[in-house]
Amino acid sequence: MAEITVKAGQALERILTLELVRVTERAAVASASLRGRGDEKAADKAAVDAMRRELNRLPIAGRIVIGEGERDEAPMLFIGEEVGTGKGPAVDIAVDPLEGTTLCAKNMPGSIAVMAMAEGGTLLYAPDVYMEKIAIGPGYPKGTIDIDASPEDNIHSLAKAKGVKPSEISALILDRPRHAAIIEAVRKTGAAVQLITDGDVAGVIHTTNPEETGVDIYLGTGGAPEGVLAAAALRCIGGEMYTRLILDTEEKRERAKKMGVSDPKKIYTITDMVRGDCLIAATGVTTGNLLKGVKYDKGVVKTHTVVMRSATGTVRWIEAEHRDLSKFHLG
Repeated sequence: MAEITVKAGQALERILTLELVRVTERAAVASASLRGRGDEKAADKAAVDAMRRELNRLPIAGRIVIGEGERDEAPMLFIGEEVGTGKGPAVDIAVDPLEGTTLCAKNMPGSIAVMAMAEGGTLLYAPDVYMEKIAIGPGYPKGTIDIDASPEDNIHSLAKAKGVKPSEISALILDRPRHAAIIEAVRKTGAAVQLITDGDVAGVIHTTNPEETGVDIYLGTGGAPEGVLAAAALRCIGGEMYTRLILDTEEKRERAKKMGVSDPKKIYTITDMVRGDCLIAATGVTTGNLLKGVKYDKGVVKTHTVVMRSATGTVRWIEAEHRDLSKFHLG
């Protein structure tokens, strides 16, 4: 993991770690109440409303730099929105109030509520476009993967670095028609392919613990906002990730330019996307490999959250039992 230097007074306050957990817990519980109902937008709106409500209680001067919903016209915590009380540190915020809206609507595994918070001016201000991505977890020599190399070359390089045959490598790829060639190339090496329908933030995080998740490498294209959130997680845990924005129209290039992207072909590393100290929290909505979903018992709501901090490399797993249910505003 790259060395992180945090100057005195610039680190995020430790108290914000638990506050961040409360934000994702509220969003997860709100959307979980609509699991299996088949209404993606209603579940997303419930998560957005809950997340906004909790963010506005935090002692921060926050700005949303990575929002969600532009592409599918869902409810948004929009880019540029100011959140928090305004009395506290200036922070950048990236959110995906409900990653895996389809998973939640169909009550399928792996949907989460996730957000990252970083020192002001340190998160990549990325437009809501698609992004090429490749990622692996910690413990490998730098340069093990290359976004410009073929899928075959990356699988062989990773297998060599891990000391195994390519047939012992497993790649996680979003199940999309655009990935057909990547899937075929990976399978030609003998490596396994694990397909997911949604959830590439959790997908990238899976690479950090292949013994538990069975995932060694993430490949493919997905949303740029999710790419920055995933980079925040790897900033905390370690690993290697390279991305490149897909700016294939003049409108997208102009939009990116207005957001400060001067080189449309730039390859971004983890530290390009998340430059300073950051926190990231994710709470399970439906149970998956990473997190357990929200569980409703008699008079109790149970949640499962992971929260990480880059300055210390600390990862906390929090299983909570909530008895004051009024805080969830479930009506």
